[in-house]
Amino acid sequence: MPMNDDRVKLPINANPVDVHDPLRFNQGGQADPYSFARDTMQNGAAEAAVYNSKKLEDAVHEMGLQLKHHEEHIIFLKAQKNRLDNSILDMHVALGKYQTASESGSENEELSHVQSEEETLGNIFLHEKSAAGIWYELKRHHGTQASHLPLMKDVVGIVAMLGSVDDDNLSRLLSDYLGLETMLAIVCKTCDGMKALETYDEKGHINKSLGLHGLGASIGKPLDGRFLVICLEKLRPYAKDFIADDPQRRLDILNPRLPNGDSPPGFLGFAVNMVNIDSVNLYCATSIGYGLRETLFYNLFSHLHVYKTREDMLRALPCIRHGAISLDGGMIKHSGVFSLGKREINVKFPKSSRRSNLPQNYSETEREIKEMKWKKERTVEDMQREQVLLERARFNFDLKKQEYMKFLAQSSTHATQVYSF
Repeated sequence: MPMNDDRVKLPINANPVDVHDPLRFNQGGQADPYSFARDTMQNGAAEAAVYNSKKLEDAVHEMGLQLKHHEEHIIFLKAQKNRLDNSILDMHVALGKYQTASESGSENEELSHVQSEEETLGNIFLHEKSAAGIWYELKRHHGTQASHLPLMKDVVGIVAMLGSVDDDNLSRLLSDYLGLETMLAIVCKTCDGMKALETYDEKGHINKSLGLHGLGASIGKPLDGRFLVICLEKLRPYAKDFIADDPQRRLDILNPRLPNGDSPPGFLGFAVNMVNIDSVNLYCATSIGYGLRETLFYNLFSHLHVYKTREDMLRALPCIRHGAISLDGGMIKHSGVFSLGKREINVKFPKSSRRSNLPQNYSETEREIKEMKWKKERTVEDMQREQVLLERARFNFDLKKQEYMKFLAQSSTHATQVYSF
């Protein structure tokens, strides 16, 4: 009796399976190993070509995205610069209206301020062979274009002309405390500006034909002796708060206390807050946004106390750490060091212009203009850096694209030659 066979049976007319044979056969039916090797090499070369092509294509795509990113960023920065230009112009127009409206009411004060400035400038020119005198000589000859000269563009000014004081006696005392050399010091934003003022030869000697020395020699006023240069970017700024809503951005320094907790009698304030600063330098006098009060004047005066009389100052000795002056001529340079006698100093801070008839938001508008100009300068610097990156990205993109196109052309030629056999 036949047994049931459950196995799957192939149909009689089933097609044979094409099994890959590592050996090819020539027309005579003999194995052809050379054909197999050739096919294998062709397949490997094709795979490598596809891989390299994809790799180059991805690199070109990535560089194209970088190129687009830089182009879009430049467009954004240009639009931002245009907005800042328009805002600055609008605010200048507004300030012009305020100034016109206030001119008639403040003519006497403004005249006094101008006369005081001219007096200070005149006294600086008396020191004609000083760095300050030579610098102002250059500024006087070149006018508004002076700030664009390589020697001048990084200079903020001379200490004596960067602040003003309400009271002439206080101005004389503060100037006396600093001394003539400091009052005539040149203030630069960066160390590069300082280096431009004086250069040296290979032996370390001063090059008298360049910098301020060269300028002085060219006008018949050779620079005489040493001079101070203050570099704002190297000063440690005041790091605490400002007095709230103060248009002059005075520093919020804790008032001194005697050991018993009382305020010292006759204490009038801190010298650093008694100097009025032009709005041009009140904000963003440095490349990172600091003003002159928290940098220059804080480093010059620190926590210098101002008292009404010598007697008041001496009674306050227990709480004086950084020096003090009194309106009747007393002076403590720093703790334990007293300055006696009397010294007349002809270069002192000009008298302030109070501008009392200007609206309360005038200083705020000036501050906003200063900040916007500072932002505009930073935006222009960003645009310049971005332009360099764009040009570099475009150069690299063009190179990679040429490499890719050359590879495609070579691959196409190679494939044609291989498959022609």
